[in-house]
Amino acid sequence: MKSTFRFLLSFVILMAICTTDAATTAKPNVLFIAVDDMNDWIGCLNTKTAALTPNIDKLAARGVNFSNAHTAGVYCAPSRAAIFSGQFASTTGCYQSSTYFVEHPEIESLQTSFAKAGYATYGGGKLFHHPAGNIDTRDWTEFFLRNPSQRNAGWPMESWSAETPFPHPFPASTFNAGQEIKGGLFLEWAPIPNDKEEAMADTQRASWAVKQLQKKHARPFFLGIGFYAPHYPNYCPQKYFDLYDPKRIQRPPIKANDLDDLPPKMKKLRTNRARIHQKLESLNAVEDTIHGYLACMSYADSMIGRVLDALEASPYADNTIVVLWSDHGYHHGEKSHWGKHTLWERTSNVPFIWAGPGVAKGKRTEVTVSLIDIYPTLADLCQLPQPRQQLEGTSIADILANPVNAKDRTVFLPHTQPGEFAAINCDWRYIRYSDGEELYDLKKDPNEWHNLADRPALAAVKARLASIAPKKFAPQAQKFNVKRDLMVKDGKFEWKYRQGNTNPNPTYKPPVTSKPPFRKTK
Repeated sequence: MKSTFRFLLSFVILMAICTTDAATTAKPNVLFIAVDDMNDWIGCLNTKTAALTPNIDKLAARGVNFSNAHTAGVYCAPSRAAIFSGQFASTTGCYQSSTYFVEHPEIESLQTSFAKAGYATYGGGKLFHHPAGNIDTRDWTEFFLRNPSQRNAGWPMESWSAETPFPHPFPASTFNAGQEIKGGLFLEWAPIPNDKEEAMADTQRASWAVKQLQKKHARPFFLGIGFYAPHYPNYCPQKYFDLYDPKRIQRPPIKANDLDDLPPKMKKLRTNRARIHQKLESLNAVEDTIHGYLACMSYADSMIGRVLDALEASPYADNTIVVLWSDHGYHHGEKSHWGKHTLWERTSNVPFIWAGPGVAKGKRTEVTVSLIDIYPTLADLCQLPQPRQQLEGTSIADILANPVNAKDRTVFLPHTQPGEFAAINCDWRYIRYSDGEELYDLKKDPNEWHNLADRPALAAVKARLASIAPKKFAPQAQKFNVKRDLMVKDGKFEWKYRQGNTNPNPTYKPPVTSKPPFRKTK
């Protein structure tokens, strides 16, 4: 009897050791969380105009929080193309587009590398750009779309469509009141009733991600979930607006005549764009506009919290790498600009947080990194096979493990045209356009108010920073036209031909997608 007991005890101990070893050596899962247009106003970065983001802050407290992380593209399409392809627009030509998988079908996207490594791959929400035909549909075990109609319309995200809640009256913001909105919802903000939260697209996406984490997975998984908030329109439940006292909202600092020292082309472009800020000033609506943005940052944070809570309650909590990133930042009057598309700090600087196995806990670092580093870092940490294309980022796995000893580096950021770019590190930001340059001493001039590019004494600094740019830039990728070029059949889409070619199917009619109720308020 005793010998039988000893045998059983030994067997249990042996199984426990084997189970522990298997858990230790198993490939980590990945929870890949994207937000849209979220700048660095998150609480854990201690900015003056800080949003209330307790869930993001909690994630930062158990991982590595990068305060000097920069986008790989200056707005949604090129940024996401760079992240999923692992290559800059200067290589793919996607300066203003995201269809790298059409221009360069040889590129193995991030999810393809995970699939080749034996991972189950799940995606949902705005991971890629949101219009029809922009999702790289290859190698997903499952990609979540809210409505069946989306699958038969080229997979548009339709975060704001007929069945999602809109404020009344519409348009709602002071900026757009009484106007007819024909496309886009720029500078629209307003609360919606709290009981409409479940009907919002991002809420449904969070619920889908939670369900994936509640399932039993037989193999490691890559779970990507993209939230549209805080992208315009800044519509979210009233309770998130109520988190903020409108009287205590601070606008960012702005310098008069800030645009005077820009190169001619950019000076003209940004001066024209500054009329938006001037209109908001005339309407006394700057703080009100910021209020809507902060509310939607808190709404996005709440959805992120639901997903992180589901992970924490799951069997995968200890073996899942979490990556949180925003595709780019957003200006709210800085340098008289509203929006993105610039090579300045407010567009380039983004929230970027990692946590999980192989990542130090509770560390914040100012070392300069780029979102282009995501692909090679995950390849390192998850033992992914080398893709066919050359990855242009740098693995930051060593920084994640030991951020204290990290050394700064200069990162590259292409603009919307070949040959235009920024080179950024902790000390300097160098910008080159087709007709001129900008140079900012970031330690002395964090607001980037004083362009030093014309100073002869800084020529060597400019040359050193500019050396990071490629010697040759790819030409601009050709643009596709949804009405003419996108072919959809049986839930799959294909870009049939490129701009300038003869239409091979002149009788083809594009799929009808649901539209938000754009109309003029009576």
